[in-house]
Amino acid sequence: MRTVFAGMTDVGIVREHNEDSLLLMPDYRVVAVADGMGGHRSGDVASQLAVSTLSDFFSITVGHDGTWPFPADPNLTEEENYIVTGLRLANRRIFDRSLKRIADFGMGTTIVAAMFTKGADRVTVGHVGDSRCYRIRESEILQLTRDHSLVSDALQMAPWMTDEEIKQLPQNVITRALGIREDVLVDLVTDDTRLGDLYILCSDGLSGLVSDEQMHSIVTSTKSLDDACRELIDRANFFGGTDNITAVLARVEAGDEE
Repeated sequence: MRTVFAGMTDVGIVREHNEDSLLLMPDYRVVAVADGMGGHRSGDVASQLAVSTLSDFFSITVGHDGTWPFPADPNLTEEENYIVTGLRLANRRIFDRSLKRIADFGMGTTIVAAMFTKGADRVTVGHVGDSRCYRIRESEILQLTRDHSLVSDALQMAPWMTDEEIKQLPQNVITRALGIREDVLVDLVTDDTRLGDLYILCSDGLSGLVSDEQMHSIVTSTKSLDDACRELIDRANFFGGTDNITAVLARVEAGDEE
């Protein structure tokens, strides 16, 4: 099997500039979406720095003897170590940059990144914040990541909360991001793939406006991944485009890698 990729980002309708960034590295089977923290200075700088750091790290280390910035964890797989180390390095660079320039102080970004094995039989997803990864398998769409947000954290601690109680909580408040502290905890999800599986990585500008069911319908009814990205963004803009919108798609297909 092999994996094919597509990605697209859009400023949306309400925001004046785009603080989202995306990464497509098909040669390394790596993709990522970063969402610069809204309301903070230099959010676009943070998201761009995150994806450029990942790009540099994978380019230097995958298949080479490049020096790693942190020791590998023997309890993690090779792909898990790549994802965790890349995101920790991105966090450190954003944090250091924020301390050097007053204009960048307090900047941060969410991120979700995925690395597929050669042969596309497994994918490893790492994430910090509320950017998400979904898996579409036949008639099912499943959110693989858990938001690092006030609402999600509250539900994890008190799953019996009612809808009315949830509505009383501050919305869209993230509890974890790259660049806020010197180090960061990265959550990992590993998924065994099947032929035809399709993975969506997206910022909350998409997931906050387009329902899981609508995303499933759009992606499964559109043959081209590029067209599916465009349709997802158009749908989010139709519902108001209140934030920047980014979608990356990865589909597991038959065939050998080029």
